Amino acid sequence: MPLDLINTLVIGISATALYDMAESDKIFRETRKSDPDTAIEAYRDFMLEHENTPLDPGTGWHLVKALLDLNQYQRDDGPLVEVVVMSRNSPDTGLRILNTIRYDKLNMTRSAFTAGESVADYLDAFEVDLFLTTNVEDAQQVIDSKLCAAAILKEPPADAPEIPEGQVRIAFDGDAVLFSDESELVYKTQGMAEFHAQEDAKQDIPMEEGPYASFLKKLSKLQDRLPIRVEYSPVRIALVTARNSPSEMRVIKTLRHWGVYVDEAFFLGGVEKTKVLKAFRPHIFFDDQDVHLNSAANLVPSGKVPYLSTSALAESNKLEKVE
Repeated sequence: MPLDLINTLVIGISATALYDMAESDKIFRETRKSDPDTAIEAYRDFMLEHENTPLDPGTGWHLVKALLDLNQYQRDDGPLVEVVVMSRNSPDTGLRILNTIRYDKLNMTRSAFTAGESVADYLDAFEVDLFLTTNVEDAQQVIDSKLCAAAILKEPPADAPEIPEGQVRIAFDGDAVLFSDESELVYKTQGMAEFHAQEDAKQDIPMEEGPYASFLKKLSKLQDRLPIRVEYSPVRIALVTARNSPSEMRVIKTLRHWGVYVDEAFFLGGVEKTKVLKAFRPHIFFDDQDVHLNSAANLVPSGKVPYLSTSALAESNKLEKVE
């Protein structure tokens, strides 16, 4: 009988998001510059030579470990969490990754190795709810397909704060992440005053879902399956947003409308997010704006949520970079 994953949180993660593969990547890139025809061979030789040398953890490793540990609460209705490594390595070079997973005692049983092809085409086959990668093109393809949530992981922080044992802690930005980019566009095009006026007037109208809404709802289902009251759940969720009064009411009412529980919410009104994130100590923080991520990634594991290619925010972001 096929595995029923309808209630299981499924994470797809690239090898470079799970492990630090900077050394092998450097060999590939440097060889490609000097002798492009031998770059793949040089990479393959290096991976085979170090096949039994464990890789160091990447940005997503601690999140994966914490999520998989939740399966200790599994009952008879299937796993709470499944994690699939999805890599552009070939099966041959991927053996080092599989050996490291076993060395780390990560209970990951499924994998996909595509030998240079995009792994994004296979997310539906594995029923993935969240895809974590370091490949910009793959993440953009997933976001544009609206198949699941996706993020481009930043480099691991040099000195991340210690996270309480036995918990999974995830922090989200709001607009263009959990919620659609509609309100963010009002702010960008019409200014803060109009943004606040609209959000206050529409506080009883739920916002449209953003790219991470389905993932948040799946997390909520996961909380419901745990044998612990949601207030004391080992899954702890925080909303960290630049919104403030009077635009916060619509956020709270939208989450209530979706039927999801958020443990902590911070409406910062433009105040820097990093101190809040350092205090919350998340396994991962998701945001759409580099202005927040560049500083946050120095303190906590962070992932960038791409805009839809068709979004006006994507075009606006390109113009800002040019300027």
